[in-house]
Amino acid sequence: MKIMKRILIGLAILIAVPLIIGLFIKTDFAVEREVVINKPKDEVFNYVKQLKNHANFNKWAILDPKMKTEYRGTDGTVGFVSAWDSDNQDVGKGEQEIKRITEGERIDVEIRMRHPFQSTDPAYMTTEALAGNQTRVKSGYFGKMNYPTNLICPFIAERIGADMETGLRNLKTVLEKQ
Repeated sequence: MKIMKRILIGLAILIAVPLIIGLFIKTDFAVEREVVINKPKDEVFNYVKQLKNHANFNKWAILDPKMKTEYRGTDGTVGFVSAWDSDNQDVGKGEQEIKRITEGERIDVEIRMRHPFQSTDPAYMTTEALAGNQTRVKSGYFGKMNYPTNLICPFIAERIGADMETGLRNLKTVLEKQ
């Protein structure tokens, strides 16, 4: 009987500790990564504002070249939607919509995931001219996870950041070959 009581107390502690820790972890996170591309700013911005071009450098699009894609609207304009559906769990099903464009500077999108989880989060890409026809591209993403799933926020943010870095390196390679 004492062994059973100790096991139950141990299990209760094992469950309670992470739940208590979750009370002190933020439910939202922000990820930003950047790369410098050896191309003029206008050329880079005009490429990244076209969501169809993202299939050429975005890590998630490259993971499943057979995923179904659908486009609605005029690419590179506010309201354009790029949707995808993949059997690959790392890609899933969702869509992104251009919400705002500051011409030559920034594109804001809303990413709506449908599977394997549901979320609606903002993301952006910015371009900044540097010396010698170089352009700094920043990519950012804001996410939110409710309690108690917020326990994994730091791990999700790190994974998204790594995938964004891969996408930005791919973008650099694609644009510098042109």
